[in-house]
Amino acid sequence: MSRTAAEIATQPSCWRRAAEAAASFGEGLPRPGERVAVTGCGTSWFMAIAYAALREAAGQGETDAYASSEFPSARAYDRVVAITRSGTTTEVLDLLGALRGRGVPTLALTADPKTPVMEAADAVVVLDWADEESVVQTRFATTALAFLRAALGDVPGVKPVAEAAVDAELAVAEPLPEAVVAAEQWTFLGRGWAYGLALEAGLKMREAAGAWTEAYPAMEYRHGPVAIAGPGRVAWVFGEVPEGLAGEVARVGGTLHAHATADPMADLIRAQRLAVALAEAAGRDPDRPRNLTRSVILSS
Repeated sequence: MSRTAAEIATQPSCWRRAAEAAASFGEGLPRPGERVAVTGCGTSWFMAIAYAALREAAGQGETDAYASSEFPSARAYDRVVAITRSGTTTEVLDLLGALRGRGVPTLALTADPKTPVMEAADAVVVLDWADEESVVQTRFATTALAFLRAALGDVPGVKPVAEAAVDAELAVAEPLPEAVVAAEQWTFLGRGWAYGLALEAGLKMREAAGAWTEAYPAMEYRHGPVAIAGPGRVAWVFGEVPEGLAGEVARVGGTLHAHATADPMADLIRAQRLAVALAEAAGRDPDRPRNLTRSVILSS
């Protein structure tokens, strides 16, 4: 078993621990009514997108998500949340430094308490027990989202983290469908907060397996992307399947994959497992994918 596969399997317990940590965390979390921005790079950015949608769905205030390199410096926010597994990502640290100069309260979530982000942010959540040896992020990203999600409390139409962890146990254990494993192309779709998870699923497949994947808001699929659907190609929907989409995919000979009753974060585990399976079948090392490092540190 690869290290990535082993880390993927620990996610149910990581999420439960994250929910406990969120319940006891002190000052620094976004307060209801605050205008909040959430930021990160790569996988962390996609978790930011998911959290932003969840916070607005919970009615807790306007929430935007940005890649750290694209943060709009002219916009005013009451608080900024940054997600960085390594605690060393250049764009995140640069942004936090700039925000401190403007007096904007910041919160960072990281896996490593011995990194510069500890001093760069006003408050820090350390999820070191969810850190990874693999270059590819899996459990840290979802654990960070589980922490933020649990801190929101009840979100209409979204399961509590404890129930998501139960769904995750099934996602870790059950076999992947043969048609999904044998496909040549995968398009990941989601609505609301699940769109961020669709983006992350596509990234995992590209990072670990070098696969041809795309990701879109679910209702956008028929506005162009459906043109590539067909035999040997999968439309994977996180969460509820929009009306008529299954018939559209079937009409052109494609495969629709969905676990509509499963928590979308748990269904992401299946995509992570698929990425590892495809990587290993192709002779790739899912723990150390080509062209990637644990953190992007730019030269000055």
